[in-house]
Amino acid sequence: MAFYYNEVSRTFSEYLLIPNLTRKDCIPSEVNLETPLVKFKKGEKAPLQINIPFVSAIMQAVSDDKLAIALAKCGGLSFIFGSQSIESQAEMVRKVKSFKAGFVVSVANLSPNHTLKDVLILKEQTGHSTIAITEDGTLSTRLQGIVTSRDYRLSRDSLDKKIKDFMTPFSSLIVGKANTTLSEANDILWEHKLNCLPIIDEDQKLMYFVFRKDYDDHKQNPLELLDTKKRYCVGAGINTRDYAERIPALIKAGADVLCIDSSDGYSVWQAETIKYVRDNYGDQVKIGAGNVVDKEGFLYLVEAGADFVKVGIGGGSICITREQKGIGRGQASAIIEVAAARDTYYEQTGIYIPICSDGGIVHDYHTVLALAMGANFIMMGRYFARFDESPAHKIKLGNTYVKEYWGEGSKRARNWQRYDLGEGNGLKFEEGVDSYVPYAGKLKDNLDVTLSKMKSTMCSCGATSIDELQRTARMTLVSSTSIIEGGAHDVTLKENNYSR
Repeated sequence: MAFYYNEVSRTFSEYLLIPNLTRKDCIPSEVNLETPLVKFKKGEKAPLQINIPFVSAIMQAVSDDKLAIALAKCGGLSFIFGSQSIESQAEMVRKVKSFKAGFVVSVANLSPNHTLKDVLILKEQTGHSTIAITEDGTLSTRLQGIVTSRDYRLSRDSLDKKIKDFMTPFSSLIVGKANTTLSEANDILWEHKLNCLPIIDEDQKLMYFVFRKDYDDHKQNPLELLDTKKRYCVGAGINTRDYAERIPALIKAGADVLCIDSSDGYSVWQAETIKYVRDNYGDQVKIGAGNVVDKEGFLYLVEAGADFVKVGIGGGSICITREQKGIGRGQASAIIEVAAARDTYYEQTGIYIPICSDGGIVHDYHTVLALAMGANFIMMGRYFARFDESPAHKIKLGNTYVKEYWGEGSKRARNWQRYDLGEGNGLKFEEGVDSYVPYAGKLKDNLDVTLSKMKSTMCSCGATSIDELQRTARMTLVSSTSIIEGGAHDVTLKENNYSR
């Protein structure tokens, strides 16, 4: 018997950052949180970067199209959960990619012969209240008009009423041409006091909608994460079973990056999945792999061709892998070792492999610790599950509101394809729990607070970028007594007037 590790497996809460000199340029407004998402060669820039170091977890309770859009607006990226049908996952990806920095591809379309009932059903399905009316209900035929909530009254109109009898016809619309810029479109919106401007091509086919509300959104979100076509970026989770069918559908839908979802990524099945991508798409399709907790696992996935590697086993708030299987490692120890392996690999090959810290985040300052220890970006589930935009239900418990939150390894998720156990070896136990998290409101409001804390902490560490933080950060281990000392103590709080 041999002990591979003889050091204590440490978590983020066992560390504190030591301040460095705060220079005059170390102010929050000067902190740049941009970070590489996928591998790149020395002297080059990563082909895919994110503007804040946050991605949302590949979970049913977290990452659908609504949260993906909200996070992309703020500069981060979501990985749409893969524990659903290929068709529904691809449709979520398409919905995100339909947003183009103010130019929105219509996903709610009907024909003049549809009814008011069809309008209401489509509105419920898509969440869109502006519906394009084309000759046959698809974008391949000419625009005939639009329907908004101002075109009908449920108290007056029959559900069987034909759309052609109450829509705003094309002849009454003010439209923009194919070469209309976003600035010109917004001028038209304001000049004619419109809420929506259809953009059509020379054949009268609808290309995009431009909405007045999106103009303000764009101004409020300067870090929007966009692709080369000015569409929001989005990732998608995959497994090691149906990848040959799922990956082509996700790429066709427009996914910018893929990530294999598994509790243990140090496996031949992940290597085979990556090989499929390289054999069929070369380096054009970006794919991350994981999860691993040491140098060996990291190098195995890197040699297999991974574009980034996820680090962490059993550290998530709803993950019980360590309890059930006895495998894993403290998140801080795992990040430190894998980051050292990444840096050595970079020195030897000139290829930089970003690493993602997945799990173990309890307090906001833990995010800065994870970055200082070498992570390039952080994947979070519980953090994002609390918000309005997550797909989980909001429930009132007593005098407070909560949102449901369950693990991908739980019976509720039934996501057994994420486990690399071979045919006929389905799990008989759970690796995740079904739970609640405190409801927290809108994503942007909470994320702004977290980013503000991060930037302030980095300034105290004398760093205005993640790269500088990783080069200059100083950390110290703390005792259990000093952890108590670090919070409010020996006083009676009037109320819970500060957040951790």
